[in-house]
Amino acid sequence: MLEYRELTFSDYTTALRRRKWAILIPFLLGPPAGYGLALILPPQYQSQALVLIEQQTVPVNFVRPVLTSDLLVRLAIMQQQVLSRTRLQPLIERFGLYKKGGSQDSLEEMVGTMQKAVKLEPAKSLVKTREGGVPGFMITFTYSNPQLAQQVCAEITSMFVEESLNQSAQTARGTTIFLQDQVEDAKRKLDEQDTRLAEFKKKHLGVLPDEAQSNLTILSSLEARLEAVTEALYRAQQDKSYATSLLAEQVEAWNAAKTANKPRGAIRQRLAAEENHLSELQARYTDDHPDVMKTKSAIEQLKKSNEEAGAAKPDPPETDKGDDTPRLEPVQIQQLRDQMYALEETIRAKTRQQEHLTEQIKISQARVQLSPEVEQEYKGLTRDYQAALLFYGDLLSKKKQSDISTDLESKQQGEHFRVLDPADQPDKPSFPDRVLFTAGGLGGGLAIGLALALVLEMRDKSLRTDRDIHFYLKLPTLAMIPTLGSVKRKKWNDSARKKTLRTRKLVEA
Repeated sequence: MLEYRELTFSDYTTALRRRKWAILIPFLLGPPAGYGLALILPPQYQSQALVLIEQQTVPVNFVRPVLTSDLLVRLAIMQQQVLSRTRLQPLIERFGLYKKGGSQDSLEEMVGTMQKAVKLEPAKSLVKTREGGVPGFMITFTYSNPQLAQQVCAEITSMFVEESLNQSAQTARGTTIFLQDQVEDAKRKLDEQDTRLAEFKKKHLGVLPDEAQSNLTILSSLEARLEAVTEALYRAQQDKSYATSLLAEQVEAWNAAKTANKPRGAIRQRLAAEENHLSELQARYTDDHPDVMKTKSAIEQLKKSNEEAGAAKPDPPETDKGDDTPRLEPVQIQQLRDQMYALEETIRAKTRQQEHLTEQIKISQARVQLSPEVEQEYKGLTRDYQAALLFYGDLLSKKKQSDISTDLESKQQGEHFRVLDPADQPDKPSFPDRVLFTAGGLGGGLAIGLALALVLEMRDKSLRTDRDIHFYLKLPTLAMIPTLGSVKRKKWNDSARKKTLRTRKLVEA
């Protein structure tokens, strides 16, 4: 077959007819070879178990599940755990797997072979389940003995179910322990914030933000009371001034009436009383005060009256002085003196009230002025306390939810695996499939035949058509001689080649 000329359909059909035995012989021998290979290979039996994934019985709106990760991811993790060397080695030793002719492979090889023999596939559902979920999965184990395949598949299935329960319990228990630690830490921080807030309230009692309005009300009330006390004090002072002037007039009139009839000793006694009264007034008032000036005027008049009485009539003898008893003041003067005393007491009381109210007003004003600064710090403490309280409440709620979920898992009311179809004992081997091997032998024989024909055509350099002669020799073809036989083919090819060369020389000449 030529390599560089463009081939047509007739070239291909001619090549197939020419190489038909190279194609038919492998094509006919392929199916028996495949069937014989199926008889020679050791049979392998496949045992299957169907595991159903049941969701939790309580609605998710009431109790959130503990396991929230993707199911396929969890299945992959469980597969790695179940098919680990530490879990498969006891199965290999107990069932005596992978023994060949009394000898036994190394442990690593046996574990690797068993891992390849176990397959985990999601079960197909006729209807769509929850998003990203699968209704179950198939566990398949392949081995040369059907009874051992069934037993090992059942063991692996129970290991998956047990691992699922352990994983749920560990997750629930770990979540509960973690949340318990977080709740205790949040409780400690909340107590610290509560203590700081209580100490702040105790330290700034009376100037807290919620007392600012009451402090303003108290300040207004104190100012109103101070104004009332000041007004009452002013009225008492005015009343006292009026009573003092009235008393001075009454005393002066009474003294004038006594001067004409009284002896000189009475005038002296009255003079001494006025001087004592002047001393009391000067102790409380200045010399410009009206009461002081009136008292001084009365004393001057008494002194003049005493001098006039001494000039007109000498002093009586000593024996007569004892009979001169002072007369009582009139009722009007006594009432005025009582009124003066009451007014003085009122003035002193109102003065004390005024001083006390002034001090209270200063304290209230200081509290009102300090309120903005205290309010800012108080808001910071309150904000931290509220944040700690909300965080503690949220963690406490999550812990209670975790406790409920843990209790749900302990009662096996959450998501769990249930063996729907236990491991079966296979009746016929799953490998090798004789029909499949026979069909494979048929296809393989055909492929080998075509490949053999292609190789033979590529190795054949014969010129078979006038197109071949024209393509390689660039000469027209005068005649085509048919093939005479396989025995004389070589000689005929040599003679034909020589004739062709002679024809070419003749044409050129």
